[in-house]
Amino acid sequence: MSQRSGYDPGVPCWVDLSSTNVSAAARFYGEIFGWQADMAGDPQAGGYGMFVHQGRRVAGLGPVMGAPGASSWNMYVATDDAVALAERVGKAGGTVVMEPAPVFAEGTMTVFQSPDGSFCSAWQAGDHHGAELVNEPVSFCWNELVTRDLATAEGFYAAVFGWTPNLLEIEGSKYTEWRAGDRTVAGMMEMSADYPPSTPSFWMTYFAVADLDATAAAAERAGADMAVCGAEAPPGRFSILTDPQGAAFSIIQLHQSD
Repeated sequence: MSQRSGYDPGVPCWVDLSSTNVSAAARFYGEIFGWQADMAGDPQAGGYGMFVHQGRRVAGLGPVMGAPGASSWNMYVATDDAVALAERVGKAGGTVVMEPAPVFAEGTMTVFQSPDGSFCSAWQAGDHHGAELVNEPVSFCWNELVTRDLATAEGFYAAVFGWTPNLLEIEGSKYTEWRAGDRTVAGMMEMSADYPPSTPSFWMTYFAVADLDATAAAAERAGADMAVCGAEAPPGRFSILTDPQGAAFSIIQLHQSD
């Protein structure tokens, strides 16, 4: 279902962009995805706003907090108890970076770091349940952990979210699907040698697009760098880009379902 009004625990429900230049990021994603940036939120929100497409919230946008900081896309996973989840993070060897805290009446969030080095967030819904549009062009459709330590990440995220790993072999390469119950909700792969040695484990966000080549060309014209161009994967063709402020993201033209 593309239009959403809620998410089960363990399902990625939201993504947001922490940017070193919020206004430039708003222009960039407006150009390539047609998003509108609604930054007219509560002044106490620290400059946090929403990306909106056709009247529906698709992602968040705000400044990088803390210094030094780098632009990045961030993933949130739905939970029905942020406090209990944060306790599981500690027991599984992770570090709670932001203790569970209410965000006005919108919900409660916590941010943590896995022992494999990746950062992730969890969201307990209040008035805000998460993205209102997913899995169709110009909305997020997949999140994938690119990790330097598969075994550590597997144990940690299974303990925190209750996910079950399903190991696949795709064209000679190993790939893990994360499952919440009987539903596939995310992926995981080992970081390749193509990444600089200083790159930490991270979650990659994929956005569906109607025309991969046209969107990639528009992104390059708007100042993005192309890391991977038009690669084939079972779900569709994808490209990996870095926006002008340095945040990595992927776009994918999904195969049509029969």
